[in-house]
Amino acid sequence: MNIVEEAKVAAQTAIQTIMVKAVPLAPDSWIPGGTPDPLIRHQHGLIGTPVSRRDGPLKVQGAARFAAEVPMAGLVYAALAYSTIPKGNIATLDTAAAEAAPGVVLVMTHLNAPRMNRPAVFGSSPTAAGPSDLAIMQDPSIHWNGQPIAVVLAETQEQADHATSLIRATYDVEPGVTGFERAKAKGVKPGVFNGQALLNEIGDADAALAAAPHKVDHVYRTPRHNHNAIELHATTLAWEGDGLVIHDASQLVTAEAATIADVFDLSPEQVRVTSPYVGGGFGGKCLWDHQILGAAAAKLAGRPVRIALSREGVYRTVGGRTLTEQRVAIGAQADGGFDAIVHTGTVAMTPHNNMPEPFILGTRAGYAAGSIKLSVEVATMNMLANTFMRAPGESVGTFALESAIDELAVELGMDPIDLRVRNEPDKDPTSGLPFSSRDIVEAYRAGAERFGWSDRSATPGARREGEWLIGTGVATATYPYYRMPGGAARITLTRDGHAKVEVAAHEMGMGTATTTAMVAAERLGLPLDSVEVGYGDSIIPGAILAGGSQQTAAIGGAVIAAHNTLVAELLKLAGNDSPLAGLKPDEVGGQDGGLCKLDEPARCESYASILSRAQRDEVKVEAEGSQPLELMHWSMHSHGAMFCEVRVNAITGETRVTRFLGSFDCGRILNPKTARSQFRGGIIMGLGMALMEETQFDERNGRIMNPSLAEYHVPVHMDVPEIDVMWTDIPDPHTPMGAHGIGEIGITGVAAAVANAVYNACGKRVRELPITLDKLL
Repeated sequence: MNIVEEAKVAAQTAIQTIMVKAVPLAPDSWIPGGTPDPLIRHQHGLIGTPVSRRDGPLKVQGAARFAAEVPMAGLVYAALAYSTIPKGNIATLDTAAAEAAPGVVLVMTHLNAPRMNRPAVFGSSPTAAGPSDLAIMQDPSIHWNGQPIAVVLAETQEQADHATSLIRATYDVEPGVTGFERAKAKGVKPGVFNGQALLNEIGDADAALAAAPHKVDHVYRTPRHNHNAIELHATTLAWEGDGLVIHDASQLVTAEAATIADVFDLSPEQVRVTSPYVGGGFGGKCLWDHQILGAAAAKLAGRPVRIALSREGVYRTVGGRTLTEQRVAIGAQADGGFDAIVHTGTVAMTPHNNMPEPFILGTRAGYAAGSIKLSVEVATMNMLANTFMRAPGESVGTFALESAIDELAVELGMDPIDLRVRNEPDKDPTSGLPFSSRDIVEAYRAGAERFGWSDRSATPGARREGEWLIGTGVATATYPYYRMPGGAARITLTRDGHAKVEVAAHEMGMGTATTTAMVAAERLGLPLDSVEVGYGDSIIPGAILAGGSQQTAAIGGAVIAAHNTLVAELLKLAGNDSPLAGLKPDEVGGQDGGLCKLDEPARCESYASILSRAQRDEVKVEAEGSQPLELMHWSMHSHGAMFCEVRVNAITGETRVTRFLGSFDCGRILNPKTARSQFRGGIIMGLGMALMEETQFDERNGRIMNPSLAEYHVPVHMDVPEIDVMWTDIPDPHTPMGAHGIGEIGITGVAAAVANAVYNACGKRVRELPITLDKLL
């Protein structure tokens, strides 16, 4: 880092420090969300009604074109060869047989690859998306077992795959660290996530724990997890003159375009990334080596390239969730009041990016306690750079915390729900900020009633049907509300009463385009079928990440800004002859195909009338959403009460989940139909984490040993019971539309609810995931 860059970082840090102190003290009215979104008051419009996804018919008809299906003239197909050592250098690389194989167009290695800059690592700037700080195929060095060492281009995919099998490599192996215990022994460092230290200390938690009359103190472990979206990672791309067009499966089209532009010394405008359909992302469909390698090979060959990773290729080159080792200790009084919460531990991470699993995030705002000690430390290993995976931190952190709370409930002889409610905080326990909204107690009350919690026996093994022991468990789910800066929107309104809303957002199967259309139609006062949504294209202004469950909020904030600009422009065009003359933008809203005074609905003029009088066919506006200062002013979170029933076979140890209920407190639900699907999908992923998912990592050589769905198990239909979901539907008055993101909260708390139900069924406490039958025998 040069002097100028260091000065910029220092200045940004100083500004951030001032903001963190000043923003909480500002009046609510100065903060985005300080005045509730007018749409919160709309109780009988589109918002809150079940609407089918707009992309549904296209997908079932096969008309939705994914990245690996975009046709291009002269297309060649790519396949990758991977290293088999964790650290060292390529000594020899024999590609002669591959080059001579039928249909092969090109073999690219570090010896003939175009010169490329290192991709800017994710988080180093607002538009940086690189997976690590490593140069890609620029030298013979190897940094993980599975690193690409060659790209083969051929006329067919089968020819490319065959040719890669003919490549022979030898290595000069260097000592590496591929074992977790050895990595810890070599020393750990403090964890940092999104620029913030993973450390909180309030009071003397160790002393309070030691003095507490009741306590639990245990270590919980979670394994590595790999991404397994149904759609494999794929990119179809071509150089067009000096520009590059990329059709990708991406969660961050704008940042991807900017980062790849830097790699090839292009301006961002010279790279266009489109991604209209993504078959599942979960944090894994960002920028990895294969997109850059495909672009480099296309440049070398002078032909369009399709690079579609195999399932093994995803395991070798796309990061996942890293392992964690967590200590949770809770000290309490006889009435259940927490004197101390200690949640500390260690995760593994590569030296080439900064993605520790931040398992303490959910604990920060979870429960009131007299003292708190939270920390994450990092042990460095030679391995593939890990990355975001659905609810990074909270998914595994809630397993440890919520299991420990259940253990404390047993120690105290208290009902697990009563213990949680007893320690419900009235403000954020670590930041001291007021909550923007928090109705988890209501979610627990309603969920317990529907689930039949009162029928539960607190005695393990009390219920039995033949060989099957039956138990129930509960846990709290939590995930923060995020809204990241950079979101923008463009609205085009035509004289005939149609609107097009464009956002650089992403549709990964969760119904983004549908919900965006619903909200825009409600805000504009137009019928749903009069609103078109453009998305998934880097030429659209702004940058919206489909991650952190923040996309709905980011789109909402951007559309609010664009709508405000549109209303101001329409009032100018309306002029003095309009019934709206003299009104200010905040005095009017969209209704019945036009603008109306909010407190005098009869004072209206249609869009058609305004534009006709102004002799305009359309009006087009762009605006960027406000800075997300609300995140510094309030503590903002979603919550859920997760109820689980399991059966454990007393003979074989087999565990079956037979009932599951998620009762959620996530603000206002915009589209119940898609929301229910999101909640259920997260719960299913949580069941996989609880019972079966585990990346087998060979600590002798750093190689993933189960890189396929035949060996890496995920839930199938027979593993998943009927899943019931419900929600409070209480708006958060400080967020766009009163809503929170819901894409990730469903996975949190699930593993703990299952583990707690297993204990209630058979009396065995499992503190290491997954809960396999060998741990119950």
